[in-house]
Amino acid sequence: MRKGAQKGKSHSKRPVNPSVPQWVKLTPDEVENIITGLAKKGLSKPMIGQTLRDEYGVPLSRSLLGKTVSQVMTERGIERRVPDDLQALIDHSNQTAKHLEQHPADRASLRGLEITESKIHRLSKYYRRVGVLPKDWKYAPKAATFS
Repeated sequence: MRKGAQKGKSHSKRPVNPSVPQWVKLTPDEVENIITGLAKKGLSKPMIGQTLRDEYGVPLSRSLLGKTVSQVMTERGIERRVPDDLQALIDHSNQTAKHLEQHPADRASLRGLEITESKIHRLSKYYRRVGVLPKDWKYAPKAATFS
């Protein structure tokens, strides 16, 4: 690794001007309807933002609507039971567990599963504390079945 090289993001920043770009021809109501339709199809919040950007040319919903995709979904009464970041970790854990059923000797994947499940427990503890998840919400780990 080069001296001074950084890991992670490329340190790029969004433009300072928060106004709506000229190429966006959609009205705020149309964008809210698109968000609602995509959410009802089952897309996650990050995927909705990516679809808005790639298919509809909306760079940021916040600059056009004055609110985020999450806020629009909350206003329209469309909320997921489990937050998107936690759901992504659970999906990853399930895929890794399925892999380990076919390849039980894969110790690196077992370690990765343990790390992922640790992240799930930490994140769910946070979400239970702030009230996003019910206090009695539990995640059943699968790492113990492969040891």
